[in-house]
Amino acid sequence: MSRHLFRASRRRSLAALAAGLTVAALPAWAATPTLPPLRIGLIEGLSGPIANTGEAVFRNLMMAAERVNARGGIPLPGGARTLAVERYDSKGQVEEALAALRAAIDAGIRVVAQGNSSGVAAALIDAIQKHNERNPAQQVLFLNYAAVDPALTNERCNFWHFRFDAHADMRMAALMDVLKADRAVGSVYLIGQDYSFGQTVLREARRALGIRRPDIRIVGEELHPMARVKDFLPYATKIKASGAQAVITGNWGNDLTLLVKAARDVGYDGKFYTFYGNALGAPAAIGEAGVGKVLAVAEWFPNTPGKDSRAFYDAFHQRFPRPEDDYVHLRMQLMIEALAQAVERAGAKAGQGAPALPSALAIARELEHADVRLAGQRLEMRAGDHQAQQPLMVAVMERKGAKGAPFDVEGSGYGFKVVHQLGTEAAAQAHSCRMTRP
Repeated sequence: MSRHLFRASRRRSLAALAAGLTVAALPAWAATPTLPPLRIGLIEGLSGPIANTGEAVFRNLMMAAERVNARGGIPLPGGARTLAVERYDSKGQVEEALAALRAAIDAGIRVVAQGNSSGVAAALIDAIQKHNERNPAQQVLFLNYAAVDPALTNERCNFWHFRFDAHADMRMAALMDVLKADRAVGSVYLIGQDYSFGQTVLREARRALGIRRPDIRIVGEELHPMARVKDFLPYATKIKASGAQAVITGNWGNDLTLLVKAARDVGYDGKFYTFYGNALGAPAAIGEAGVGKVLAVAEWFPNTPGKDSRAFYDAFHQRFPRPEDDYVHLRMQLMIEALAQAVERAGAKAGQGAPALPSALAIARELEHADVRLAGQRLEMRAGDHQAQQPLMVAVMERKGAKGAPFDVEGSGYGFKVVHQLGTEAAAQAHSCRMTRP
Protein backbone atom coordinates (compact mmCIF):
# COMPACT_ATOMS: atom_id res chain seq x y z
CA MET A 1 0.00 0.00 0.00
CA SER A 2 1.55 3.28 -1.08
CA ARG A 3 1.43 5.70 1.81
CA HIS A 4 3.02 9.07 2.31
CA LEU A 5 2.64 11.40 5.27
CA PHE A 6 2.34 15.06 4.45
CA ARG A 7 2.66 17.56 7.25
CA ALA A 8 1.76 20.96 5.83
CA SER A 9 4.49 23.55 6.22
CA ARG A 10 3.52 26.84 7.80
CA ARG A 11 6.37 28.67 6.10
CA ARG A 12 5.34 27.67 2.56
CA SER A 13 1.67 28.33 3.21
CA LEU A 14 1.70 31.99 4.20
CA ALA A 15 0.90 33.00 0.62
CA ALA A 16 -2.35 31.06 0.82
CA LEU A 17 -3.71 33.58 3.31
CA ALA A 18 -4.10 35.99 0.38
CA ALA A 19 -7.09 33.89 -0.64
CA GLY A 20 -9.57 36.02 1.23
CA LEU A 21 -10.12 34.39 4.62
CA THR A 22 -10.37 36.51 7.73
CA VAL A 23 -7.73 35.28 10.17
CA ALA A 24 -8.97 35.52 13.75
CA ALA A 25 -6.63 35.73 16.71
CA LEU A 26 -6.26 32.45 18.58
CA PRO A 27 -7.40 32.22 22.20
CA ALA A 28 -4.54 32.49 24.67
CA TRP A 29 -4.90 28.86 25.74
CA ALA A 30 -4.43 27.70 22.14
CA ALA A 31 -1.64 29.99 21.06
CA THR A 32 0.99 27.27 20.76
CA PRO A 33 0.24 24.31 18.46
CA THR A 34 2.00 21.70 20.60
CA LEU A 35 -0.50 18.89 20.05
CA PRO A 36 -0.06 16.22 17.36
CA PRO A 37 -1.76 17.17 14.07
CA LEU A 38 -5.26 16.16 13.11
CA ARG A 39 -4.63 13.60 10.37
CA ILE A 40 -6.80 13.28 7.28
CA GLY A 41 -6.54 10.08 5.31
CA LEU A 42 -6.90 10.70 1.57
CA ILE A 43 -8.12 7.47 -0.06
CA GLU A 44 -7.79 8.02 -3.79
CA GLY A 45 -6.48 6.60 -7.04
CA LEU A 46 -2.87 7.80 -6.94
CA SER A 47 -1.60 5.31 -9.51
CA GLY A 48 -3.13 3.82 -12.60
CA PRO A 49 -5.41 5.45 -15.20
CA ILE A 50 -6.94 8.08 -12.88
CA ALA A 51 -3.76 9.01 -11.00
CA ASN A 52 -3.78 12.55 -12.43
CA THR A 53 -7.16 13.13 -10.79
CA GLY A 54 -5.97 11.82 -7.44
CA GLU A 55 -2.85 13.97 -7.51
CA ALA A 56 -4.95 17.05 -8.29
CA VAL A 57 -7.05 16.32 -5.21
CA PHE A 58 -3.93 15.97 -3.08
CA ARG A 59 -2.65 19.38 -4.20
CA ASN A 60 -5.95 21.00 -3.28
CA LEU A 61 -6.04 19.39 0.16
CA MET A 62 -2.39 20.35 0.72
CA MET A 63 -3.16 24.00 0.09
CA ALA A 64 -6.27 23.90 2.27
CA ALA A 65 -4.33 22.32 5.14
CA GLU A 66 -1.54 24.86 4.76
CA ARG A 67 -4.04 27.70 5.04
CA VAL A 68 -5.34 26.40 8.36
CA ASN A 69 -1.81 25.76 9.63
CA ALA A 70 -0.58 29.20 8.60
CA ARG A 71 -3.03 30.85 10.96
CA GLY A 72 -1.88 28.70 13.87
CA GLY A 73 -3.96 25.59 13.42
CA ILE A 74 -7.29 24.72 15.06
CA PRO A 75 -7.65 26.19 18.56
CA LEU A 76 -8.64 23.62 21.18
CA PRO A 77 -8.71 23.73 24.99
CA GLY A 78 -5.48 21.72 25.25
CA GLY A 79 -3.58 23.71 22.64
CA ALA A 80 -3.89 23.98 18.89
CA ARG A 81 -3.75 21.30 16.20
CA THR A 82 -2.38 21.65 12.73
CA LEU A 83 -3.65 19.48 9.87
CA ALA A 84 -1.79 16.68 8.11
CA VAL A 85 -2.85 14.83 4.97
CA GLU A 86 -1.84 11.18 4.55
CA ARG A 87 -2.04 9.45 1.17
CA TYR A 88 -3.59 6.01 0.66
CA ASP A 89 -3.60 4.70 -2.89
CA SER A 90 -6.86 2.96 -3.84
CA LYS A 91 -5.75 2.56 -7.47
CA GLY A 92 -9.33 3.53 -8.30
CA GLN A 93 -10.62 0.12 -7.19
CA VAL A 94 -13.22 -0.73 -4.54
CA GLU A 95 -11.27 -3.54 -2.87
CA GLU A 96 -8.09 -1.47 -2.79
CA ALA A 97 -10.04 1.42 -1.27
CA LEU A 98 -11.44 -0.82 1.46
CA ALA A 99 -7.93 -2.10 2.19
CA ALA A 100 -6.75 1.52 2.35
CA LEU A 101 -9.55 2.34 4.79
CA ARG A 102 -8.49 -0.52 7.06
CA ALA A 103 -4.88 0.64 6.92
CA ALA A 104 -5.88 4.22 7.74
CA ILE A 105 -8.00 3.13 10.71
CA ASP A 106 -5.22 0.88 11.99
CA ALA A 107 -2.87 3.87 11.77
CA GLY A 108 -5.19 5.89 14.02
CA ILE A 109 -6.83 8.09 11.41
CA ARG A 110 -10.37 9.21 12.26
CA VAL A 111 -11.14 11.46 9.25
CA VAL A 112 -11.00 10.07 5.71
CA ALA A 113 -11.59 11.88 2.42
CA GLN A 114 -12.46 10.41 -0.98
CA GLY A 115 -14.42 11.42 -4.04
CA ASN A 116 -13.41 9.98 -7.38
CA SER A 117 -15.93 7.19 -8.02
CA SER A 118 -19.33 6.96 -6.40
CA GLY A 119 -18.97 3.18 -6.40
CA VAL A 120 -15.91 3.48 -4.16
CA ALA A 121 -17.70 6.04 -1.99
CA ALA A 122 -20.70 3.76 -1.48
CA ALA A 123 -18.41 0.92 -0.37
CA LEU A 124 -16.57 3.21 2.04
CA ILE A 125 -19.82 4.47 3.54
CA ASP A 126 -20.98 0.93 4.26
CA ALA A 127 -17.61 -0.10 5.71
CA ILE A 128 -17.38 2.98 7.92
CA GLN A 129 -20.91 2.47 9.22
CA LYS A 130 -20.08 -1.12 10.24
CA HIS A 131 -16.77 -0.10 11.78
CA ASN A 132 -18.36 2.71 13.79
CA GLU A 133 -21.08 0.43 15.14
CA ARG A 134 -18.49 -2.10 16.30
CA ASN A 135 -15.91 0.39 17.55
CA PRO A 136 -17.62 3.34 19.25
CA ALA A 137 -14.29 4.55 20.68
CA GLN A 138 -12.66 4.66 17.23
CA GLN A 139 -15.38 6.13 15.03
CA VAL A 140 -14.47 7.58 11.63
CA LEU A 141 -15.82 10.51 9.57
CA PHE A 142 -16.05 10.44 5.77
CA LEU A 143 -15.63 13.69 3.81
CA ASN A 144 -16.73 13.34 0.17
CA TYR A 145 -15.58 16.00 -2.30
CA ALA A 146 -16.54 14.49 -5.68
CA ALA A 147 -18.64 11.29 -5.53
CA VAL A 148 -21.90 12.72 -6.83
CA ASP A 149 -24.34 9.84 -7.18
CA PRO A 150 -27.53 11.45 -5.73
CA ALA A 151 -28.34 8.26 -3.81
CA LEU A 152 -25.46 8.90 -1.40
CA THR A 153 -27.37 11.75 0.26
CA ASN A 154 -30.85 10.41 -0.49
CA GLU A 155 -31.88 6.80 0.03
CA ARG A 156 -28.33 5.80 1.06
CA CYS A 157 -27.63 8.78 3.29
CA ASN A 158 -25.49 8.12 6.34
CA PHE A 159 -24.69 10.13 9.46
CA TRP A 160 -20.93 9.65 9.08
CA HIS A 161 -20.85 10.79 5.44
CA PHE A 162 -20.76 14.45 4.35
CA ARG A 163 -20.79 15.50 0.67
CA PHE A 164 -19.22 18.82 -0.32
CA ASP A 165 -19.85 18.61 -4.08
CA ALA A 166 -23.18 19.20 -5.81
CA HIS A 167 -24.70 15.85 -6.71
CA ALA A 168 -25.35 14.76 -10.28
CA ASP A 169 -28.98 15.87 -10.41
CA MET A 170 -28.01 19.34 -9.18
CA ARG A 171 -25.29 19.59 -11.81
CA MET A 172 -27.62 18.34 -14.54
CA ALA A 173 -30.26 20.91 -13.61
CA ALA A 174 -27.70 23.70 -14.02
CA LEU A 175 -26.66 22.40 -17.44
CA MET A 176 -30.32 22.09 -18.47
CA ASP A 177 -30.85 25.75 -17.64
CA VAL A 178 -28.42 26.55 -20.45
CA LEU A 179 -29.54 23.79 -22.83
CA LYS A 180 -33.15 24.88 -22.48
CA ALA A 181 -32.24 28.22 -24.02
CA ASP A 182 -29.99 26.71 -26.72
CA ARG A 183 -32.56 26.40 -29.49
CA ALA A 184 -29.88 25.42 -32.02
CA VAL A 185 -29.67 21.98 -30.40
CA GLY A 186 -32.33 19.58 -31.64
CA SER A 187 -30.63 16.22 -31.05
CA VAL A 188 -28.25 14.82 -28.43
CA TYR A 189 -26.10 11.77 -27.80
CA LEU A 190 -25.79 10.50 -24.21
CA ILE A 191 -22.58 8.73 -23.19
CA GLY A 192 -21.17 7.86 -19.80
CA GLN A 193 -19.11 5.53 -17.66
CA ASP A 194 -20.77 2.25 -16.76
CA TYR A 195 -21.10 2.50 -13.00
CA SER A 196 -23.56 4.09 -10.59
CA PHE A 197 -22.63 7.71 -11.32
CA GLY A 198 -22.51 7.37 -15.11
CA GLN A 199 -25.80 5.50 -15.12
CA THR A 200 -27.37 8.20 -12.95
CA VAL A 201 -26.22 10.98 -15.28
CA LEU A 202 -27.79 9.35 -18.33
CA ARG A 203 -30.99 8.55 -16.48
CA GLU A 204 -31.31 12.12 -15.21
CA ALA A 205 -30.46 13.53 -18.65
CA ARG A 206 -33.34 11.58 -20.18
CA ARG A 207 -35.72 12.71 -17.45
CA ALA A 208 -34.67 16.38 -17.57
CA LEU A 209 -34.80 16.54 -21.36
CA GLY A 210 -38.32 15.12 -21.31
CA ILE A 211 -39.44 17.89 -18.99
CA ARG A 212 -37.45 20.90 -20.14
CA ARG A 213 -36.70 20.18 -23.82
CA PRO A 214 -39.12 17.49 -25.03
CA ASP A 215 -38.44 18.61 -28.60
CA ILE A 216 -34.86 17.34 -28.45
CA ARG A 217 -34.30 13.86 -29.91
CA ILE A 218 -31.96 11.43 -28.18
CA VAL A 219 -30.20 9.84 -31.16
CA GLY A 220 -27.82 7.63 -29.21
CA GLU A 221 -27.14 6.40 -25.72
CA GLU A 222 -24.15 4.41 -24.52
CA LEU A 223 -22.31 3.31 -21.39
CA HIS A 224 -18.67 2.21 -21.53
CA PRO A 225 -16.32 0.58 -18.99
CA MET A 226 -14.79 3.10 -16.59
CA ALA A 227 -11.04 3.80 -16.90
CA ARG A 228 -10.52 0.84 -19.25
CA VAL A 229 -11.14 2.21 -22.75
CA LYS A 230 -7.91 3.25 -24.47
CA ASP A 231 -9.39 4.05 -27.88
CA PHE A 232 -12.57 6.14 -28.05
CA LEU A 233 -12.53 6.46 -31.83
CA PRO A 234 -15.34 3.87 -32.27
CA TYR A 235 -17.51 5.82 -29.83
CA ALA A 236 -16.69 9.16 -31.48
CA THR A 237 -17.45 7.70 -34.90
CA LYS A 238 -20.90 6.60 -33.72
CA ILE A 239 -21.55 10.02 -32.20
CA LYS A 240 -20.69 11.75 -35.47
CA ALA A 241 -22.71 9.27 -37.56
CA SER A 242 -25.76 9.79 -35.33
CA GLY A 243 -26.05 13.41 -36.41
CA ALA A 244 -26.22 14.55 -32.78
CA GLN A 245 -25.85 18.29 -32.40
CA ALA A 246 -24.67 17.92 -28.80
CA VAL A 247 -23.23 15.33 -26.43
CA ILE A 248 -24.20 15.11 -22.77
CA THR A 249 -21.67 13.29 -20.59
CA GLY A 250 -20.60 12.98 -16.99
CA ASN A 251 -17.25 11.44 -17.95
CA TRP A 252 -14.22 12.50 -15.93
CA GLY A 253 -10.49 11.88 -15.91
CA ASN A 254 -8.94 10.17 -18.92
CA ASP A 255 -12.36 8.89 -19.98
CA LEU A 256 -13.32 12.46 -20.75
CA THR A 257 -10.00 13.55 -22.23
CA LEU A 258 -9.81 10.58 -24.60
CA LEU A 259 -13.46 10.95 -25.60
CA VAL A 260 -13.20 14.59 -26.61
CA LYS A 261 -9.85 14.02 -28.31
CA ALA A 262 -11.39 11.24 -30.39
CA ALA A 263 -14.36 13.47 -31.24
CA ARG A 264 -11.96 16.11 -32.48
CA ASP A 265 -10.03 13.56 -34.51
CA VAL A 266 -13.14 12.32 -36.35
CA GLY A 267 -14.25 15.89 -37.07
CA TYR A 268 -17.28 16.02 -34.78
CA ASP A 269 -18.33 19.67 -34.50
CA GLY A 270 -21.25 19.48 -32.08
CA LYS A 271 -21.42 20.81 -28.56
CA PHE A 272 -20.38 19.00 -25.39
CA TYR A 273 -22.49 19.54 -22.27
CA THR A 274 -20.19 18.14 -19.60
CA PHE A 275 -19.79 17.90 -15.85
CA TYR A 276 -15.98 18.11 -15.99
CA GLY A 277 -14.92 19.44 -19.38
CA ASN A 278 -12.96 22.31 -17.90
CA ALA A 279 -9.76 20.57 -16.80
CA LEU A 280 -7.45 17.55 -16.55
CA GLY A 281 -6.34 17.70 -20.15
CA ALA A 282 -9.73 18.12 -21.78
CA PRO A 283 -9.32 21.72 -23.07
CA ALA A 284 -5.90 20.95 -24.58
CA ALA A 285 -7.28 17.78 -26.17
CA ILE A 286 -10.25 19.59 -27.68
CA GLY A 287 -8.31 22.60 -28.87
CA GLU A 288 -9.78 25.27 -31.10
CA ALA A 289 -12.75 23.08 -32.01
CA GLY A 290 -14.11 23.49 -28.49
CA VAL A 291 -14.33 27.28 -28.43
CA GLY A 292 -17.94 28.20 -27.80
CA LYS A 293 -18.95 24.52 -27.89
CA VAL A 294 -17.76 22.83 -24.70
CA LEU A 295 -19.67 23.63 -21.53
CA ALA A 296 -18.96 22.57 -17.96
CA VAL A 297 -20.67 22.96 -14.60
CA ALA A 298 -18.95 23.55 -11.26
CA GLU A 299 -19.21 25.42 -7.99
CA TRP A 300 -16.44 27.79 -9.15
CA PHE A 301 -14.23 28.55 -12.14
CA PRO A 302 -10.91 30.43 -12.32
CA ASN A 303 -12.67 33.11 -14.38
CA THR A 304 -15.40 33.63 -11.79
CA PRO A 305 -15.74 37.42 -11.49
CA GLY A 306 -14.68 39.17 -8.27
CA LYS A 307 -11.52 40.23 -6.46
CA ASP A 308 -11.85 37.54 -3.77
CA SER A 309 -12.01 34.86 -6.44
CA ARG A 310 -8.96 36.36 -8.16
CA ALA A 311 -7.00 36.44 -4.88
CA PHE A 312 -7.79 32.78 -4.25
CA TYR A 313 -6.71 31.77 -7.75
CA ASP A 314 -3.52 33.81 -7.50
CA ALA A 315 -2.71 32.12 -4.17
CA PHE A 316 -3.14 28.68 -5.71
CA HIS A 317 -0.82 29.57 -8.57
CA GLN A 318 1.76 30.92 -6.17
CA ARG A 319 1.69 27.60 -4.32
CA PHE A 320 1.57 25.43 -7.47
CA PRO A 321 3.12 27.43 -10.35
CA ARG A 322 3.42 24.61 -12.90
CA PRO A 323 0.73 24.88 -15.61
CA GLU A 324 0.07 21.13 -15.45
CA ASP A 325 -0.91 21.49 -11.78
CA ASP A 326 -3.65 23.99 -12.60
CA TYR A 327 -6.75 22.09 -11.46
CA VAL A 328 -8.38 24.05 -8.65
CA HIS A 329 -11.42 22.99 -6.63
CA LEU A 330 -12.89 25.61 -4.34
CA ARG A 331 -15.18 23.03 -2.73
CA MET A 332 -12.19 21.05 -1.45
CA GLN A 333 -10.81 24.17 0.19
CA LEU A 334 -14.21 24.87 1.75
CA MET A 335 -14.44 21.25 2.93
CA ILE A 336 -11.24 21.59 4.98
CA GLU A 337 -12.43 24.93 6.36
CA ALA A 338 -15.70 23.27 7.40
CA LEU A 339 -13.80 20.48 9.13
CA ALA A 340 -11.61 22.98 10.99
CA GLN A 341 -14.68 24.95 12.05
CA ALA A 342 -16.44 21.82 13.31
CA VAL A 343 -13.41 20.61 15.29
CA GLU A 344 -12.99 24.04 16.92
CA ARG A 345 -16.67 24.25 17.85
CA ALA A 346 -16.68 20.71 19.24
CA GLY A 347 -13.60 21.49 21.32
CA ALA A 348 -15.10 24.72 22.65
CA LYS A 349 -18.25 22.90 23.75
CA ALA A 350 -16.20 20.19 25.49
CA GLY A 351 -14.19 22.80 27.40
CA GLN A 352 -11.12 22.42 29.60
CA GLY A 353 -10.34 18.92 30.76
CA ALA A 354 -11.91 17.31 27.70
CA PRO A 355 -9.98 14.84 25.50
CA ALA A 356 -7.19 16.39 23.48
CA LEU A 357 -9.19 15.89 20.27
CA PRO A 358 -13.01 15.88 20.06
CA SER A 359 -14.56 12.57 19.09
CA ALA A 360 -15.70 11.86 15.54
CA LEU A 361 -19.27 11.96 16.85
CA ALA A 362 -18.81 15.41 18.39
CA ILE A 363 -17.16 16.71 15.21
CA ALA A 364 -19.93 15.25 13.04
CA ARG A 365 -22.62 16.98 15.09
CA GLU A 366 -20.91 20.32 14.50
CA LEU A 367 -20.18 19.56 10.84
CA GLU A 368 -23.92 19.16 10.27
CA HIS A 369 -24.18 22.92 10.77
CA ALA A 370 -21.00 24.06 8.98
CA ASP A 371 -21.13 27.51 7.43
CA VAL A 372 -17.90 28.73 5.81
CA ARG A 373 -16.82 31.31 3.26
CA LEU A 374 -13.86 31.56 0.92
CA ALA A 375 -13.08 33.37 -2.36
CA GLY A 376 -16.40 35.22 -2.21
CA GLN A 377 -18.44 32.01 -1.94
CA ARG A 378 -20.37 30.51 0.95
CA LEU A 379 -20.92 26.81 1.67
CA GLU A 380 -23.50 25.57 4.17
CA MET A 381 -24.04 21.96 5.19
CA ARG A 382 -27.66 20.79 5.24
CA ALA A 383 -28.17 18.69 8.36
CA GLY A 384 -31.09 16.75 6.92
CA ASP A 385 -29.01 14.84 4.34
CA HIS A 386 -25.42 16.06 4.79
CA GLN A 387 -25.46 17.59 1.30
CA ALA A 388 -23.51 20.85 1.00
CA GLN A 389 -25.49 23.80 -0.29
CA GLN A 390 -23.64 26.31 -2.46
CA PRO A 391 -23.97 28.25 -5.74
CA LEU A 392 -23.34 26.59 -9.09
CA MET A 393 -22.06 27.96 -12.38
CA VAL A 394 -22.01 26.92 -16.03
CA ALA A 395 -19.14 28.09 -18.22
CA VAL A 396 -18.22 27.76 -21.90
CA MET A 397 -14.77 27.23 -23.38
CA GLU A 398 -13.07 30.31 -24.80
CA ARG A 399 -9.62 31.35 -25.95
CA LYS A 400 -7.48 32.78 -23.19
CA GLY A 401 -7.82 36.54 -23.16
CA ALA A 402 -11.30 36.61 -24.65
CA LYS A 403 -13.86 38.68 -22.80
CA GLY A 404 -14.73 36.89 -19.59
CA ALA A 405 -11.81 34.45 -19.90
CA PRO A 406 -8.58 36.12 -18.72
CA PHE A 407 -7.20 32.80 -17.43
CA ASP A 408 -6.67 29.54 -19.27
CA VAL A 409 -6.59 25.96 -17.92
CA GLU A 410 -3.35 24.00 -17.49
CA GLY A 411 -1.51 26.31 -19.88
CA SER A 412 -3.70 25.10 -22.74
CA GLY A 413 -4.49 28.58 -24.09
CA TYR A 414 -8.19 27.94 -23.42
CA GLY A 415 -10.26 28.94 -20.42
CA PHE A 416 -13.91 28.89 -19.39
CA LYS A 417 -16.17 31.94 -19.33
CA VAL A 418 -19.04 31.87 -16.84
CA VAL A 419 -22.33 32.16 -18.73
CA HIS A 420 -24.85 31.12 -16.09
CA GLN A 421 -24.97 31.31 -12.30
CA LEU A 422 -27.38 29.76 -9.82
CA GLY A 423 -27.61 31.00 -6.26
CA THR A 424 -27.67 28.54 -3.39
CA GLU A 425 -31.44 28.41 -3.22
CA ALA A 426 -31.80 27.92 -6.96
CA ALA A 427 -29.22 25.12 -6.97
CA ALA A 428 -30.78 23.28 -4.01
CA GLN A 429 -32.95 20.21 -4.50
CA ALA A 430 -35.28 18.34 -2.18
CA HIS A 431 -33.99 15.12 -0.61
CA SER A 432 -35.44 11.80 0.49
CA CYS A 433 -32.91 11.09 3.25
CA ARG A 434 -34.17 9.60 6.52
CA MET A 435 -31.08 10.10 8.63
CA THR A 436 -30.38 7.65 11.44
CA ARG A 437 -28.28 9.42 14.06
CA PRO A 438 -26.27 7.81 16.87
